[in-house]
Amino acid sequence: MFMMQRTNLLILLLGMSATLAVAQPEYDLPKLEALAMESSRSVLAAREQITAARHAVESAGAFPNPELEYLGGTARSRGVGGNLGDARSVALTQPLDMPWRRSARIGAAEAGLAATSAAVRAFEADSLARLRLRYFEVLRRDAELKNAREDMSLMESVRSRIALRVETGEAPRFELIKADAEALNAQKSAQAAGFRVEQARSLLRQAVGGALPPEFGLQGRLRDVPELPPLDGLRKQLGETSPDLARARAEMVRAQHQLDLEKRQRWPSIALKASMDEDPETRASKVGVVVSIPLWDRRSGPIGEAAAQLSRTRHEFAAQEFSLAQQLDVAVQQYEIAQSQVTALEGGIVRQAEAALRVSEAAYRFGERGFLEVLDAQRVFRAARAELIAARYELAAAWVEIERLRAIPGETRK
Repeated sequence: MFMMQRTNLLILLLGMSATLAVAQPEYDLPKLEALAMESSRSVLAAREQITAARHAVESAGAFPNPELEYLGGTARSRGVGGNLGDARSVALTQPLDMPWRRSARIGAAEAGLAATSAAVRAFEADSLARLRLRYFEVLRRDAELKNAREDMSLMESVRSRIALRVETGEAPRFELIKADAEALNAQKSAQAAGFRVEQARSLLRQAVGGALPPEFGLQGRLRDVPELPPLDGLRKQLGETSPDLARARAEMVRAQHQLDLEKRQRWPSIALKASMDEDPETRASKVGVVVSIPLWDRRSGPIGEAAAQLSRTRHEFAAQEFSLAQQLDVAVQQYEIAQSQVTALEGGIVRQAEAALRVSEAAYRFGERGFLEVLDAQRVFRAARAELIAARYELAAAWVEIERLRAIPGETRK
């Protein structure tokens, strides 16, 4: 039964290896980012909001259309023997777009465009962050699969030696039973690691979009995480490039322009009017001005609402600024913690665990140690390697979060 399960698992793993081996073309992280930004339907849909906001600016700058009025009918004089004929009236009214209203209206629309652009940048930064996490997740699962295969191969070699010793009577049969159980456990771990690789690849393709082919390869290693600039530089860049801050700032500016517009709406509006009235006896041409008198509606409601919105945006900007600073500090601390763990694991823990495993295996071959001690040494070594992979992934995840917060426009890192 053990041999049959081993054969089935080897066939499965070889099939996965063959699938990965023929995966073409290969992509590194910058290529995946460029592909996602060019072809992702969600990103393209978000960018259409900028186009709509540009048209809103055009609408805000449009001049009001003239109004043409025509009235026709009959006219009869009340006097004796009065004439009877057609009567017509034509009037043309041109509302004037006053500069003080026009500037506030256009300013609000332009601030809306800036807010929309910042929101789209924030969406793109979030999309890139998800893509980068999926990319490092695939690299992590690949490393776990590689280690699981090595563990399975190691356990199979140990089991073969134990089986030989049991056949010659040098070891009790209990050790062979224990070795079979450990080998089956290693096979199960390798099989699960293979499935996790396929799942991570599917999630990466989902993050990139349909332009990424089903079969692809990745260039890069989990340990290839860029270094960070000093914390002071990160804080300065956060204030300059963060799309969340830019959006909150633009919303505050738009609320200010909207308040100014509402205040200026209660000023009198002016329109020029020209008319011509014609009846059977007379023709009259008139030119005048139409002025609205803000007597009853002082627009206290819209002005109060706009003032409240302005106060809200100011509070939101301050809260966003504080929150982003705290998020940056937490992400940097997480990066430093993960970096120290990676350094400690790479510098000594993994090497010492591997050396202890080699010593225990050699001692077991010479009969100086028992098989259980070899298993303990293997578990310690596997745990150390798993911790190293997890620490490298946490380091990459912290870098991804910092890059999401910075969201430097037009910059792609390797």
